[in-house]
Amino acid sequence: MGDEADSLFGFERVTPAAKTARVRGVFDSVSERYDVMNDLMSVGMHRLWKRYALELLDVRSGQSILDLACGTADLSRLIARRLKQNAHVVCSDLNASMLSLGRDRMLDHGLVEGINYVQANAEKLPLADSTFDRIIMGFGLRNVTDKPAALREMERILRPGGRALILEFSQVRHPALASLYDQYSFKILPRIGAIVAGDADSYRYLAESIRVHPDQESLKVMMQRAGLENVRYHNLVAGVVAVHIGFKY
Repeated sequence: MGDEADSLFGFERVTPAAKTARVRGVFDSVSERYDVMNDLMSVGMHRLWKRYALELLDVRSGQSILDLACGTADLSRLIARRLKQNAHVVCSDLNASMLSLGRDRMLDHGLVEGINYVQANAEKLPLADSTFDRIIMGFGLRNVTDKPAALREMERILRPGGRALILEFSQVRHPALASLYDQYSFKILPRIGAIVAGDADSYRYLAESIRVHPDQESLKVMMQRAGLENVRYHNLVAGVVAVHIGFKY
C-alpha cells in the first residue's frame, strides 16, 4: 500500500509513516504528565488492571520478560519487585522520552540489576527468535501502526511454552455505560488533558484511538492469525478494558 492513507490516527486517515511519527509526537508531548494523567483518566483503576494482568501473566523467577511499549515502566517495576534479585526484564518503547522516563523511574526505585532497555518499533523488534518466556504490552497496541506485524513479532520472539498478554482499552459491552464513557472520553478527558498536561489534542487522540481499536473478538482472531494459541480474553469494567492472553506451544 506504500504511502496511501491507509492508517488511522484516531479518526483521521493518514499514511503509515505519518501515524508512526504523530504517535511519537503525542507521547513526546504528554510524557512528563503521563503517570498523573493515567491516574486521573482511570480514577486510579489502571493500577488494579495492571496487577490483575500480571496475575494472568504468571511471571516466575529466572524467566526472561519483555515489557513492550513499556512507557514509564510501571509494569516493569511490578515485575522486578515480584522477581526480586532474579529479574530478567527488557523494557522496550518506540518513544525515547517515555523510555528515558521509565528508566529513571526504575532507578528511583533502586531497580537496576537484570533490567535492560531497548528503543524499538514493536513492528520490527531487534530481538532474536524465541528469546522471552513472557511478553506483556500494556495500553500500547492501539498506538501501533501495523498491529498484525507487532503480534507476529511477539509470537516470533516468544519461547515455546511462553505466553503473551495484551492489556488494552476495548469495547464497552453495556449500552448505558458506553454512553457515559463516550461523554467522558470526548468532552471531559480533553479538558483534563488541557488543564493538567497542557495538551487537549493528544488526549482527544487517545480517546479516538480507543474507539478505532479492534474489539475483543477481533483482537482474539488477530492474535490467533499471528500464531498464538489458546487465545482468550477477560473483560474488566464491562469491557472498558480487556486482557487478552495467548500461548506458544
